[in-house]
Amino acid sequence: MRRRLVPAALLLPLALLLSACGGSSSASTGGDTDGSGSLTLNVGDQKGGSEAILRAAGELKNLDYKIKWSTFTSGPPLLEAVNAKAVDIGGVGNTPPVFAAGAGSKITVVAAWHGTSKGDTILVPNDSKLSGTKQLKGKSVAVAQGSSAHYQLVASLKQAGLSLSDVKVKYLQPADALAAFTSGKVDAWAVWDPYTSQVLKGKQGRVLTTGDGITNGLTFQVAAPGALKDRKKAAAIKDYLERLRRAYKWVYTHEDEWAKVWSKETGLPEDVALAAVKRTYTTRIAVAVDKPLIASEQEIVDAFADLKLIPNKVDFGGFTDTRFNGDLPPSTTASRPSEGS
Repeated sequence: MRRRLVPAALLLPLALLLSACGGSSSASTGGDTDGSGSLTLNVGDQKGGSEAILRAAGELKNLDYKIKWSTFTSGPPLLEAVNAKAVDIGGVGNTPPVFAAGAGSKITVVAAWHGTSKGDTILVPNDSKLSGTKQLKGKSVAVAQGSSAHYQLVASLKQAGLSLSDVKVKYLQPADALAAFTSGKVDAWAVWDPYTSQVLKGKQGRVLTTGDGITNGLTFQVAAPGALKDRKKAAAIKDYLERLRRAYKWVYTHEDEWAKVWSKETGLPEDVALAAVKRTYTTRIAVAVDKPLIASEQEIVDAFADLKLIPNKVDFGGFTDTRFNGDLPPSTTASRPSEGS
């Protein structure tokens, strides 16, 4: 092997796939969030996700409904739970809803955040001779199927005049991909933060290219249509989204505090967590679910449909609901600048 294996203690937990991830995984049911009233909002979450940020920002106080949390290891199974009506709402990245829509799942995008795509990268080992995306032709690239990184890889290759068939795609979940990458079993790895920050902080690789200017940098809250038709649940969803938006604003001025919480929740080393927070997390701003957003997601739908990776080309607009937009800025609004690391 050309490079040493990363010690097992440094491998991020498989549960930490964050909102961007794809693939098949299970869910665990967490405890309830105390609140008054008889209504319970079933919320799908990911490790170190919405519950952690809401609690850290003090936004789980004075609820007039209860929250039952279910923790998922990735976006696709979370959306399967939404489709099955087991979850009323949950957070995912920009690509899982495309695969769910293509499969005809009953899901509705109700809220969005726009952030930088600088944490979405294609990484190569430090000693790699590759210096540009075009040189990936014929090389092996690890990526999580159905993840935001999957589309980033497709879009980055297209920009370089290549297609997915020009590279040897290795569909691996992040923990397995990290091991393959650091042991020299793949030539490159398409991934997102905090994995990007972990590799860079550990000096295990370098960035070949980022998704900045290539992918849309969107993340979503996705609800079950049945929950949206329920007047009381729709009101709870509206309140929940407002709290989540305030929590993200809190992070902007509490980077160090949030990084410590995130580190504790996920098992990330604090320096890796802080780097990821600065590069990716604090760039996100709440934006409207609008026509430009739908058009941007439609491009992802069309790309995967053309590759025969989703069964049906669908109208993504039919899977959105704009009622919670309020006075939010357009989806094309620039994200907050990234500090990097």
